[in-house]
Amino acid sequence: MRLYVVINTVGIMLRYVALIMLLPVIFALFYKEYSSILPFISGCLVSLGFGGIFSLNKASEKDIDTINKAEALATAFFAWVFFALVAAVPYIFYNLGIVNSLFEAVSGISTTGATILKDFSVYPKTFFFYRSMTQWFGGMGIIVLFIAILPKFSVAGRQMFFAESPNPVEEKVTPRVRHTASWLWAIYMSLTLLQIIVLKIAGLDFFHSICTSFSTVGAGGFSPNADSTIGYGSNLITVIIMIFAFLAGTNFIILYKFFIQGKFRAPFKSEEFITYVLVTLLIGCLIAFSLCINSGYAPKDGILAGLFQTVSIMTSTGFASVDFASWDFSSKLLLFMAMFVSASAISACGGLKITRWIFVFKYIKRELNKIMHPNGVYPIRLEGGVVSSETAQQIMAFVIFYFALFGITAFITGFIEQNSTIAVVGSIATLGNIGPGFGALGPMGSFDDLNTATKFIFMFNMLIGRLELIPFLAILHKDMWAIKK
Repeated sequence: MRLYVVINTVGIMLRYVALIMLLPVIFALFYKEYSSILPFISGCLVSLGFGGIFSLNKASEKDIDTINKAEALATAFFAWVFFALVAAVPYIFYNLGIVNSLFEAVSGISTTGATILKDFSVYPKTFFFYRSMTQWFGGMGIIVLFIAILPKFSVAGRQMFFAESPNPVEEKVTPRVRHTASWLWAIYMSLTLLQIIVLKIAGLDFFHSICTSFSTVGAGGFSPNADSTIGYGSNLITVIIMIFAFLAGTNFIILYKFFIQGKFRAPFKSEEFITYVLVTLLIGCLIAFSLCINSGYAPKDGILAGLFQTVSIMTSTGFASVDFASWDFSSKLLLFMAMFVSASAISACGGLKITRWIFVFKYIKRELNKIMHPNGVYPIRLEGGVVSSETAQQIMAFVIFYFALFGITAFITGFIEQNSTIAVVGSIATLGNIGPGFGALGPMGSFDDLNTATKFIFMFNMLIGRLELIPFLAILHKDMWAIKK
């Protein structure tokens, strides 16, 4: 691996992250919150400082053009680590402390939505705009953004695109990855703008509309409201958020085919999308039934609560239309199951992704067939194409490592916190970038009271979950660090 190329590429990105850090300054000026200017100017300067230092040993355009898979994976990992460090700087000015500032920043950029905040009333509007903004940029991915806007990444973009957004079925909407990244961001921004407009029409003011839309389309769940969507007291707003959260969890390539290319049958030809819809409806309706039978919900309220929370958890958005931590055991068990399901690949959501689950079930079916008919040939197909043996091995390795990491972090956290609910629910809620869970970590709770060691474990989970394990696992391999000139 040419480490100087990785460092220089990360430096280039951090210089542009500095520009992103200035956006809340405009917001602060608009709302005349002048005391909120310094935190983001400081964040901008820190990002410029890192970017400048990392760019001292310049890599040539040819070096960047020839970036290989290992270097792309390392670039993705370190770009997100330093993005988190820079994003934490403004929070320090709001007296969150270093650890809590880093936790809130990692939760934001990874679109997890786990928060250490308790009293929302002490922070200005710019603070909440910034929280939601970090989730919005994290949702589609900063590397995908830079591939779309920076010509110097036009050649190396393919390796970096799939390093940040790994997909079991490698698919592009256009022949060139840069154009693909541009279209993905165009759809992403269009959904955001549309939700802002719809929420404004539905009765929310501009501030809440933009913050909620950033956190919805980014599948993050940070809300300027201490009671999440409960605080809006509107079924219409709840339904709007649910619809856009569902779209945020849909494969953006499907959205491109449907809205841009006019291929209106594309969603119904997609095995992933059909499974996504059916699983969402199944879990949502089962929860609704359980709420009506066990918790005395009226049918209309049970259906809305069941579907909303299923969509919110499966897409890793993490909004709450009710305090689901207080639900009956059966309803919570069903929602807990949804935490492991996830939504679509190439979307803003976190987790295992439904495509991988489809593969796992097909893999199990194939192995059962081979037991009965050892000489038979049973190729596994995803989205109409045959999955190669190499891809099959990668998917199975991913699933194994995912559950292994979940088990390890839950085990360690259990020892630290002496609480099995925090250990199990907190581990999957952070690794799956979901955010809220049950008990003390419920939608009305906070992660602030956790042990410092637990917070670092959960931060690790959030970052690794956002990167979908692969870049992290790659940098652990000794061959990754073989220096090449």
